Formats: sequence, structure tokens, C-alpha cells
Amino acid sequence: MKFLSFTTPAGADTWGVSIDGTVHDLGPSGANVAPSLNDLVAGSRFGEVTAEIAAAAPGYPEEQIGFLPPVQNSNKVLCIGVNYRSHQEETGKTQQKAPTVFIRFADSQMGHGEPALMPASTTQYDYEGEMALVISKDAYRVQAADAWDYVAGYAAYNDFSVRDWQLAATQWTPGKNFPGTGGFGPYLVPAADIENLDEMRLETRVNGEVRQSAKVGDLYFSIPEIIEYVTAFTPLAAGDVIVTGTPGGVGLFIEPKGSGFLKEGDVVEVEITGLGTLSNQVTLHA
Repeated sequence: MKFLSFTTPAGADTWGVSIDGTVHDLGPSGANVAPSLNDLVAGSRFGEVTAEIAAAAPGYPEEQIGFLPPVQNSNKVLCIGVNYRSHQEETGKTQQKAPTVFIRFADSQMGHGEPALMPASTTQYDYEGEMALVISKDAYRVQAADAWDYVAGYAAYNDFSVRDWQLAATQWTPGKNFPGTGGFGPYLVPAADIENLDEMRLETRVNGEVRQSAKVGDLYFSIPEIIEYVTAFTPLAAGDVIVTGTPGGVGLFIEPKGSGFLKEGDVVEVEITGLGTLSNQVTLHA
């Protein structure tokens, strides 16, 4: 089942499920199953939502609602850099000994269909299609063998990057946290609904042109390894997000140099098998 957070046509922020193009409101403005999707994540309550409950809730065509990031106000959003083999090859950063971790602020995120805000001061605005996972419960010093028990679900992500700010120093945080640069959604799909994670394909398209394509199984550090590493140095809580890395094909390395960066009006889509397609249009932000 595809869960999402959204704004109703009347302007109420709520959450629900999408079934065959219809979004059913299960939040306070609808069936009131729980106050927010975060509550379902924290309580491992996805199973409470049946097709019958969804069908009885108020419904809207998807084109009439506004998508929000699936989980709201995460305490921590941790991103893993250079974590697909193809991206390691294009960057020259191979044989890593440990995951590269950087922080994205939750308030830099936006939902499916919302604009990706390109700062007017940059000509190096880039895309990074990724898969995000959402943590289901308190996690600290988790062993890799137990890591799957801490994953609530998965979503598509686009880690839009302001490269000149990212690469100005050794720390990447500035180039990863401009407003409206963390595309997240459209849906959160429970981990229990995923049959073969490694075979899921991640594809990033710019104006319909495929720029990135890889299977999730091509991750250099696996999801259990990432969770073990991250929780070794910081506790995570339900609703926290780990963004697992991007494949090769980012605009920075497309020749001739500079030709792969995004321009105002470009539409960037990140499609992942079973998780839907995240789409954001680049909009100049003064």
C-alpha cells in the first residue's frame, strides 16, 4: 500500500493512502486513524490500514491534492555519499573504508510536484536520484544482522545539490541544504510490502532523458551496513530518514563539463520500482 502526507483541496495537511489514483484521507480531516503518518511509523501500525478502511474514507483524485514529504519534521536526515559503485568510479572515490555521511535539514525538503528551488547565484545545480528509508523505532548500536527490524519503509528521493557551495570546502553541508532542494516522495511504501529490494531499479530522468539507472543491489555499503555504522555514533528515532546514495550519471560529470547541470524549467523525475515517481521542476529562487 502507498502511504503519503498531503494537503487536501481545502488546505488541510493530512495523510492517507493512494489506491488507483485516488488518495484516501486517513488523518484528522478524514477517517482519523491517526494524527499523522509519523504516528503510524512510530507505532508500526501500517497493518491497521485495510482496503475497507481506506475505501470508507474521503477520497480525492491525486491531481487535486498537494504532496508533502511523507514523514514530517524528522529529527535527523542523514545522507550517504558516493555509495553506488558507478558513482564511485566517476568520482574516483573507490575502495572506501567507511560510508561518507552528511546531514540534510528536514526543512530543506519538499514533496512530489513541488518546485526544486535553484539559487539564482549558482550555475551548478545538480540532481541525485536516491532511495530513502525511514526508521521505525529507536535505534542505537544496531548490529547489521538486526537492521531490517528498524526499517519502516522506503521512498524515492532527489538530493538536489548546489555544487559550487558543496565543493567549496571539504564539508558538503552548505551545498545540500538550500531551501526546496530535498525532493522526498511521493509515497512511503512499507518495508513489508517490498519483495526483492536488490532488484528494484532506480532511474533518474531530466526532461525525459535517462541520466541515472541502477539496481538498489548495486549499493557499495548495504542498508544493514549503513544502519550499523550510523547508529554506532548517533541514536536514531522513529521518523528519522537515511538517504542511501546516488548512482553514476550526475550532471557534474557529464561531458562537455557543465552541460549536465540543471536549468530553470527542467523537470527531474526519480522513479524506483514499486515506490512511484518523484517529479520536481526546477524553479529559479532569488
